[in-house]
Amino acid sequence: MRILFITANRLGDAVISTGLLAALLRRDPQARVTVACGPVAASLFAPCPNVERIIRVGKKKWDLHWFDLWRACVGTRWDLVIDLRGSAISLFLRSKKRKILRGGRRPGARIGHVAALFKLNPPPLPEVWTTPEQDQKAARLLPDGMRWLALAPTANWDGKIWPPENFLALAEKLCAQNLRPVVFYGPGADEHARAELLLKQLPGVLDLGGDRPIGEVAALLRRCALFVGNDSGLMHVSAAAGVPTLGLFGPSRASEYAPSGPCAAYIAAPGPEGSASIAGLGVDPVYEAACSLLSHGR
Repeated sequence: MRILFITANRLGDAVISTGLLAALLRRDPQARVTVACGPVAASLFAPCPNVERIIRVGKKKWDLHWFDLWRACVGTRWDLVIDLRGSAISLFLRSKKRKILRGGRRPGARIGHVAALFKLNPPPLPEVWTTPEQDQKAARLLPDGMRWLALAPTANWDGKIWPPENFLALAEKLCAQNLRPVVFYGPGADEHARAELLLKQLPGVLDLGGDRPIGEVAALLRRCALFVGNDSGLMHVSAAAGVPTLGLFGPSRASEYAPSGPCAAYIAAPGPEGSASIAGLGVDPVYEAACSLLSHGR
């Protein structure tokens, strides 16, 4: 069975879609999958053994990226095309079956919208894949014998970022419980700058941010006792990896994008969902939520 899986440009949405892909592969373990996704999400799917090709869909003027994707796929006769981007491309490809998720924003959890394409209830939890080499590298960087605290103080826009001084105060309280901090962030100078306060002022901190493959990040996160971070792609990777994960929400909507995983929770700033300031989220309630999650985690 040949599947074309067209998923998100953003990392968080791509992670959410992995539950559906994993559920389909459990039904047909011999399926061969081509994934079309944004460049940031490409390394998320690379370790999946059923994925034989990844097409990076970078946005172009006049939506020419869709023409490029059609040109890359038109020569194949597909058994199933799944389009989570709501495009019309699957209508112009040879396929026995098509599933298209209507575009645009709508209320309710994104994970539920994706699962509803195949009437999966409850929605399958997201999953992440790693290679043996990535697992071995993670074990070298974060060896056994230490309880690692993963902190993700960045996000794709400033309104979602909990104040860095709050992260610092939280980390100091949690590290008093025999945890050692590890800071994760994405590629680029802006991401590093947002994490700089923690990297400079938190004693014993390890810097594991930057341009790492998502599979490697997942392998590192799996070695952590707890993750605390803003609503971001890293938060979704952590939850999908099975790490006790606490997501911090301000103006973004937890009803749509709460972390989904076997040990995941969130805490939201006071105020109306969609417009609450994350600066209003105090350190003490986050600390209490983190301690509760830690006690029920691994």
